Amino acid sequence: MARSRTLGAGLVRRAQIVLHGLEGLKVPGISARMDLCGATVRHWLERFDARGLSGLEEDVRSGRPPTYSAEQRSAVINAAPTRPAALGLPFACRTLDRLVAYLGEQGIAMRHSRISEILLQEGLGWRHEESWFGERVDPDFTRQRGPLSGSARPHRRWNTCSTSAPPSTT
Repeated sequence: MARSRTLGAGLVRRAQIVLHGLEGLKVPGISARMDLCGATVRHWLERFDARGLSGLEEDVRSGRPPTYSAEQRSAVINAAPTRPAALGLPFACRTLDRLVAYLGEQGIAMRHSRISEILLQEGLGWRHEESWFGERVDPDFTRQRGPLSGSARPHRRWNTCSTSAPPSTT
């Protein structure tokens, strides 16, 4: 643990304190070597003596209670991967803005940033808002758009089965 590169820095530091103590260093020597105060070194050595390796873990701290209930978090997690049509929404593409609006209609007023945090904690990715229109965003786009105007020339296509080469541009 004292040489780990994957554990948290605090846990590694506490393991190093214990390791130095097991090597025979006294509290003043450990505190000087690790640039810590003597009270901190004594605290972690005493806790290790009392609890063993589990004593090096952080204790649960009190803090601000969760802002959103487990039911609200669950609603976000359930709604995010669900297709909009299954939720009764009139579009085909999911975006964070649309999820925020849908949750607001369901009585869950939550900010974009908080929804993103919840989704990231659950390992869910999110798509950014699309700035173009098409059949993926709106299945009725082609019908609603109507016929294309004749102002654009059609693309010239080369016959791939032809044996003749395309005309030279030189």
